Amino acid sequence: MIAGGLTETKPATSEIQEIADQVKPQLEGKENKMYPFFVALKYKTQVVAGINYFIKVSISKSNDECVHLRVFQSLPHENKGPSLTSYETGKTKADPLSYFD
Repeated sequence: MIAGGLTETKPATSEIQEIADQVKPQLEGKENKMYPFFVALKYKTQVVAGINYFIKVSISKSNDECVHLRVFQSLPHENKGPSLTSYETGKTKADPLSYFD
């Protein structure tokens, strides 16, 4: 893996779901809406001074609507939880998960 590059897309794990759940209130606050259905599907990581997680999250049981999250997790010694740094709405399950600011 190239330092600073994105990993391959991987299926979401329980750890990734937990990270998504931790930043869900941040997304809901920014979007001013609730997401009763919030299931992480896939993710990529980028090692920086911590880890950027790019997570595809399904937000609907009835259609393919997704949101892409960019979440920063600082280094363990900093004792900080994950932070939602950016997101993209209007995505579907078919949209590729790629780098975004």
